[in-house]
Amino acid sequence: MNYWLSLSIEYANQRSYLDDLFQIYPTIPDGIRDVDHELWQQIENAFVNRDNIKLIEKTLKLDLFPIKDSYVAFLKRDNSAIYRNPKTINRLAGRLYELGLDKIYERATLPKETNRQIGPMFKRWIRTKALGISPVDIETFRSNDNDAILDASDSQMLSFAKENLGYTGRNKGLDFIARFNNKYIIGEAKFLTDFGGHQNAQFNDAIATIKTPTKKDIIKIAILDGVLYIKGNHKMYRELTTSLSNYNIMSALVLRDFLYQL
Repeated sequence: MNYWLSLSIEYANQRSYLDDLFQIYPTIPDGIRDVDHELWQQIENAFVNRDNIKLIEKTLKLDLFPIKDSYVAFLKRDNSAIYRNPKTINRLAGRLYELGLDKIYERATLPKETNRQIGPMFKRWIRTKALGISPVDIETFRSNDNDAILDASDSQMLSFAKENLGYTGRNKGLDFIARFNNKYIIGEAKFLTDFGGHQNAQFNDAIATIKTPTKKDIIKIAILDGVLYIKGNHKMYRELTTSLSNYNIMSALVLRDFLYQL
């Protein structure tokens, strides 16, 4: 088995893994969502006047619609459907009236779900100089051959990888591009909080990156953390210890050691 994968599994099962991981992924919800004052006033007016169409039209503009309903996403993407589907609009409006204005506001200002905040956390952690060097912008990264970590947008990272590293098999952005000891390293970072569904898709996404063809000397890694390292008969662990056992898959907690031994 790949040494760094083995080390990550050992770390997750024998040490203060979650306590240490919290330094990278501090999954504390952001503060309440903001609601535009003018928009809220329009929602209040429509509510008081029992104007169903206006109420739905304005409430759909909130960052978070206050009720879960399978038809809301369609209405958000096609506003004209509001005027073609009166029964659906009346049904949704009835649920909003039942909630009341206070509850509508409370639900509309709920913090973002933790799993939707995880994405940027890895890059924020890198910017703390946790890997020993501060990330640099694209111009600085290109200008010399020093050890460096690229701090750039997803599109800039993808363009750089395509143009310089032969990463041409996917149009998916990367979370990590670095150069250590004149070797280029690319990868994706994921925190897998549970099994199944979306988390399996995240796992597969990271694995697809390390399997994507590049120039021969490019080092591809999957920086994965979470439930995948729990020993057991679940799909992720089975794959880690069989078909994926020779790939560079590792916890972010061992990433620094990996980079400096290159």
